[in-house]
Amino acid sequence: PIQTFHKREIMFNATARTALRRSMSTLTPAVPKFETVGCIGLGLMGHGIAQAAAQSDFKVIAFEQEQRFLDSGRSRIEGSLGKMLKREKITQEKYDQIMGNITYSTNMDDLKDTDLVVEAVIENMDLKKDIYGSLGSICKPEAIFASNTSSLSITDMANVSGRPERFVGVHFFNPVQMMKLVEVIRTEHTHPDVFDASKAWVGDINKIAVSCNDTPGFIVNRLLVPFLTQALLMVDRNDASIKDIDISMQLGAGHPMGPLHLADFIGLDTINNIITGWVEEFPNEPAFVVPKCLSDKIEAGDLGRKTGKGFYHWGEGDKRGDPVE
Repeated sequence: PIQTFHKREIMFNATARTALRRSMSTLTPAVPKFETVGCIGLGLMGHGIAQAAAQSDFKVIAFEQEQRFLDSGRSRIEGSLGKMLKREKITQEKYDQIMGNITYSTNMDDLKDTDLVVEAVIENMDLKKDIYGSLGSICKPEAIFASNTSSLSITDMANVSGRPERFVGVHFFNPVQMMKLVEVIRTEHTHPDVFDASKAWVGDINKIAVSCNDTPGFIVNRLLVPFLTQALLMVDRNDASIKDIDISMQLGAGHPMGPLHLADFIGLDTINNIITGWVEEFPNEPAFVVPKCLSDKIEAGDLGRKTGKGFYHWGEGDKRGDPVE
């Protein structure tokens, strides 16, 4: 009887979700033609997203709360485009056109006429919720909101935005200027037209979109982070050396770099933030576990490439040295 009940519950939930999607598809919201894109946050990811949109002739409103962060983001974009200009990938005219497509602002009200707003601030849910709470009353009703989060719940952010049917995830990869993939994430509230328009925009900025439901880590990180933690658990158990684990995955599985090398390259703090968040939110998921060696590295301040030491020593120019004994 219990098994039968669970089957009925699953069937009911599936039926309810199908009915919801069908009812939503009969509604045709005013999905704007994307002409002006807002970018909130001009850090490691945000400046690349702003640049990619501007290079594809979208008008961009680049927002940071503090002038120093805004100036830093502008410098990053100028530096990136400057390298392209030096290598003759773009002309001076194109450089000027791209830079002219971007308006920099510390006033959130300047986002009021944007068609799409992409948020790329740090992975802090409270901060993101505050931003979407404010945006909901600033932006025009038909504007679409998109978060670049790599691991947080799109649904939780959509629920505070005041427009959950117009909310998606757009997870870019670092460096944005080079990486082609973008995961486009829908929640059970996302209207099909909004989702399709968001995927089309990803194509318009010369990226490749893949679709995913709102599941922890989406596609790439849901597969990648548990893979990395399994390598770290091997270190905990002293199953094999750091060097041999990495060589095995390079030569045996055809990976360009081993999991411990990759963990250092990504940043051990980033991996720790993702996996600890998952463990807290999904304590019964056996794939989500925090290895002791990772916690020890975090406590020691050895975060990988960015600090010069993690599971490997790192030199200038991101040159990897020997494993840390």
